[in-house]
Amino acid sequence: MSTRRKFLFSSAAASIAALAGKRSFGAASYQTRKNDPVVVSTWDFGKAANAEAWKTLRNGGSALDAVEAGVKIPEADPNNHTVGYGGYPDREGHVTLDACIMDEQYRCGAVMCLEHIKHPIAVARLVMEKTPHVQLVGEGALQFALANGFQKENLLTPESEKAWKEWLKESKYEPVMNIENQNNLPGGPYNHDTIGMLAMDAKGHLSGACTTSGMAFKMRGRVGDSPIIGAGLYVDNEVGAATSTGVGEEVIRIVGSHLVVELMRQGYTPKAACKEAVERIVRRNPKKAKDIQVGFLAINKKGVYGAYALQKGFTYSVKSGREEKIYDAESKWK
Repeated sequence: MSTRRKFLFSSAAASIAALAGKRSFGAASYQTRKNDPVVVSTWDFGKAANAEAWKTLRNGGSALDAVEAGVKIPEADPNNHTVGYGGYPDREGHVTLDACIMDEQYRCGAVMCLEHIKHPIAVARLVMEKTPHVQLVGEGALQFALANGFQKENLLTPESEKAWKEWLKESKYEPVMNIENQNNLPGGPYNHDTIGMLAMDAKGHLSGACTTSGMAFKMRGRVGDSPIIGAGLYVDNEVGAATSTGVGEEVIRIVGSHLVVELMRQGYTPKAACKEAVERIVRRNPKKAKDIQVGFLAINKKGVYGAYALQKGFTYSVKSGREEKIYDAESKWK
């Protein structure tokens, strides 16, 4: 092959590689353009949350502002029984909320077992910005919220109260997988979940937020993975960000979201990192893993995102300048 032909061949190959680097097809391998904002979140109801977050991102706003604004949508939705206002109470009839937030500077804040405040994510952000602490719990979290201008409200809606009183007839706790995609009517089935949201802004900075009302009819004082930095959410601006959904106890045991980020640091794609975290849960307790749902969602610094779950049925929502779509995550068991 002549020198000229070698040169032309090499140039063509380089051009193809460059184009491939900008975008490859398929949800698990999608890559945004440089400085192209993107927001991803768990479950179908993440679509409306993403749309709100996008209002900030499309105008050059920060990923931190975007994720806070985004997750406030399900927090305020009385028809969402797994997040915020309208969430199912604990077994004593108290609606207790958990949330955390984290930005590109490793700043983070969280609240746990917070009652009477519709937007725990906003309180979590104030914990991050106005205190020397990361977490505030229960009465202390409520006191802090009220001192900072939040209004005390009754979060137990008539529909949630009716469901709780129906549950009291048998007082049986039996989690049902993927309740977010089922008709959750008084009388059952009952479960829990969360919204986890990750965003990258036009500066390439990452932030994340996670908020939930926790397990329906949980024991008083129970806290899952959602407000725990490293479990329900983790952000490392050098690498990527991850969040989780499902039975929080199993996520806590493997510090799931931090694990996903560290796997991405080692070179795993977001989807592959999520899959390995799921496999670790399976290896730890194969029998139990077949009866529960856990899903992970991640995004890396290139804007590549991906997800993976134990069971079929976990969905995640994506919004960018190119797409607005809900995807079905791949799973260990079909």
